[in-house]
Amino acid sequence: MKKIYILFGMTLAFASCNTDVLELTNPNGITTDTYWRNENDVNQAMAATYGLFKNVDGGYWGVRGTELTNGRGDDFFIRNDVSYLYQLATYTNTADNGAATSLWNIAYRAIFRANQTIENVPNVPGLSDELKTRYIAEAKFLRAVNYFNLVINFGDAPLILRVPVDKNDYYYPKSPEADVWTQVKQDLTEAAAGLPVEWPSASKGRATKGAAIGYLGKAHLYTGDWASAQATLQQLTTTPFSYSLTANFGDNFSQNTENNSESVFEIQLADVGGTNPWGGENASESLGVTTAQEFAPQEVSGWFEVSFTDKLFNAFQQERTVSGDLDPRMYATMAWNYPGSTFYNKPFSDFTLLFGYSTLIKKYQNYTQTNELVGSSGAVNYTSSNNERAMRYADVLLMLAEAVTQQGNPAQAYTYVNAVRQRANLAVLPAGYTKDQMMAEIRHQRMLEFAREGFRFYDLRRWGLLQSEISNSDKQGRENFNTSQHSYFPTPQSEVDSNPNIN
Repeated sequence: MKKIYILFGMTLAFASCNTDVLELTNPNGITTDTYWRNENDVNQAMAATYGLFKNVDGGYWGVRGTELTNGRGDDFFIRNDVSYLYQLATYTNTADNGAATSLWNIAYRAIFRANQTIENVPNVPGLSDELKTRYIAEAKFLRAVNYFNLVINFGDAPLILRVPVDKNDYYYPKSPEADVWTQVKQDLTEAAAGLPVEWPSASKGRATKGAAIGYLGKAHLYTGDWASAQATLQQLTTTPFSYSLTANFGDNFSQNTENNSESVFEIQLADVGGTNPWGGENASESLGVTTAQEFAPQEVSGWFEVSFTDKLFNAFQQERTVSGDLDPRMYATMAWNYPGSTFYNKPFSDFTLLFGYSTLIKKYQNYTQTNELVGSSGAVNYTSSNNERAMRYADVLLMLAEAVTQQGNPAQAYTYVNAVRQRANLAVLPAGYTKDQMMAEIRHQRMLEFAREGFRFYDLRRWGLLQSEISNSDKQGRENFNTSQHSYFPTPQSEVDSNPNIN
């Protein structure tokens, strides 16, 4: 931000015979000279950075981000109402894809804000050294998560670790994917060292030591450093941490049971603020998201943009519970036509399935309401205040299971996998699984456990199974998938056009 420079007009200049430029501060504007005065300024800057996670256009847990992260998997389909979403879901996207471009732009906007905090907090008057350390750690966590989201979607990406001081600082070349991962791990390591185990209740949802450790373990897992992933994630299973699986799987996706014992990092949403959820960052912006309304069927005022594939529907039916019923995660994840099935207080038979698939999405939907037109505040604004759970303890357990199995120790994975299975009322696994058998079970459980949570495509890529699993699905557009073209998004065309150091 810059001060306002005002050059007096020619009449005044001649009358005074003074050609000096007057430097004035705009009383209505915020600059780096008038901001960063106290702790309240720091917290406002943090809130602005967190807020981009749910940005309507490119926030990773906003509606477009949720569609992007889920849409490329073999378990999810996006219809052709919004062309650039349909393109990414059917693998016909190009470098000018709107969803990918917005994700890139919003992530770098958040990184810019995090860098500002890191640089300015040391000079904020009145902050103790302890608070400075905590706030810098929090900003490094936010920077790391945004780079995590960039690297898993684009691979190589510019590493910008300071606030630009002139125009040349805006034109960074892409850093290799390995270097981005190194920075993510460094930021998360430093964040974990400075963040608290928990915040006061009024600050619920801010990054904690456990969240930084969880993402650090995930970064190790994604880069194939199994031993480091195991050592890192195991910390979350012991004191001072007290994470645990909720007894009821569905409690992880209801606004009535937010920030529960299973939540490692959660995106805080609320049906407050402005009345326009598409308003951008201004007074009209709501602090909720439109995801549930866009995913809901037309009979309940939804736009019915997406659907699960029947590959997921069938995967849920491969194993019955110990009482002979279907997996309870299936009932919490999707609605379908079984005796007595209701959705948004209507019989399932009242709904039209437009895509030829068998189910409607239930997870994260406000299906106890009569429709998705009315927000939780009662206003007609399409806004959902149901928090998005970015990392759950179930993810930690299954990542631990994968880390030990990949090191050739499938026997150590039983505790972690069985915890997830038993919460779903499935029988414990028989003894003696080989590495391949245990990995097959982990892959299956991750597909069921995290449907609609944006992990499937990235899991398949880590396992080298994108081509085979997408081809072996009923996903529309599967014939277009090519591993070399669609494993990562290309650098956005707008970035290539505007940045001379990127080609």
